[in-house]
Amino acid sequence: MTLRIGCIADDFTGGTDVAAAFRRAGLRTALVFGAPEDTTALPAGCDAAVVALKSRSTPVDEAVADSLAAQRWLWSQGAAQVYFKYCSTFDSTPQGNIGPVTDALMDAAGAGVTLHCPASPPNGRTVYQGHLFVHDQLLSDSPLRHHPLNPMTDSALVRLLSAQTRHHVALLDWSTVRRGIAAVRDAVVAHQQSGVRHVIADALTDEDLAVLGAAALELPLVAGAAGLAEGLGHAYPAAGPAAETLPRDGRAAVLAGSCSARTLEQIAQFYAAGLPSLHLDVLAAATGRDVIGEALAWYDEQDPDLPVLIYASASSDELAAVQAHLGVAEAAARVEELLGTLAAHLVERGVRRLLVAGGETSGAVTTALGVRAVLVGEEADPGVPWTYATTEHDGLALMLKSGNFGAPDLFVRALAETE
Repeated sequence: MTLRIGCIADDFTGGTDVAAAFRRAGLRTALVFGAPEDTTALPAGCDAAVVALKSRSTPVDEAVADSLAAQRWLWSQGAAQVYFKYCSTFDSTPQGNIGPVTDALMDAAGAGVTLHCPASPPNGRTVYQGHLFVHDQLLSDSPLRHHPLNPMTDSALVRLLSAQTRHHVALLDWSTVRRGIAAVRDAVVAHQQSGVRHVIADALTDEDLAVLGAAALELPLVAGAAGLAEGLGHAYPAAGPAAETLPRDGRAAVLAGSCSARTLEQIAQFYAAGLPSLHLDVLAAATGRDVIGEALAWYDEQDPDLPVLIYASASSDELAAVQAHLGVAEAAARVEELLGTLAAHLVERGVRRLLVAGGETSGAVTTALGVRAVLVGEEADPGVPWTYATTEHDGLALMLKSGNFGAPDLFVRALAETE
């Protein structure tokens, strides 16, 4: 079976999200963590392959280089079309990384124009008149304005992207989308002929995204969130993904590093359910205290039949205090190191179902475990699937959750359903 489409995601949970979207579209999908090497192999019979990078908040030059390397590898695997997946809240700064990475990928592909859309209606992300909404709020009025790495204080996508590229950016409005596939194709061509390179599309529903996906089928590069990827996936002939099976033996655990409002809700519900929970003291770890040893001693005392939660997540006030003491970069690095190390120890102790909350945390965990490729399975919530290691740690199921994704009861429900 030939690889039909390749995808580059700018963080690990974003990779999981878009891989789930391709799977929903009927494509058997593999997810590769980190920049692939020449020897990196895909599981057999894949229709789609997603390379999940940690390029959302890295320096621009590094993000561009890693993305180009991933594109070359996807081409070597047979992918004729590449999808650049970024966050449905367009997480970036005026310096990048969405604009510079998209431009570099387009240059390498010889693409004259591309279509962008970060809408993800099942997760409450929609675009209207070029403005990005989170449920019923403009992005700039939502909790994402307080994001610890990329605070989003502007909702106008044409303006946001124009600050990151020297090329022209224009809007394809909702009235055009509603006229169908041919109207969208004609509008994209007209924009290209007028000198526009980046076309931002409105989308309010999954049906809008299906129109955009079908219209973009011939573009060498397409960019956006998981919603447009699913629309694009549906434009390919369905192959029918094989069902994967959750392991029934072994213990279950949650590791959380995200400080998003939704993850904090999920932590609160896990605690309210009376399940074992432990908060990691990041400042104590910075002083040299053996926080990992203490956490493992606590874990060993818990009922092996119950899932456990170990988290470094904090409220905005608590996070600000930690960042004031350690600095933003050092605080994030400490959390990643702690949770990555704990993941390796927990798997050694028999954990076979591991739910991880937060994009950077997910990157740290998969890196610490040495997991390079997984097959994507069923979703517990939109954009939150179980994935299955196919080589390293065979029999390990991982759920890598974006901080803002999942229902408030996800932690309790996803692990209870596996019992």
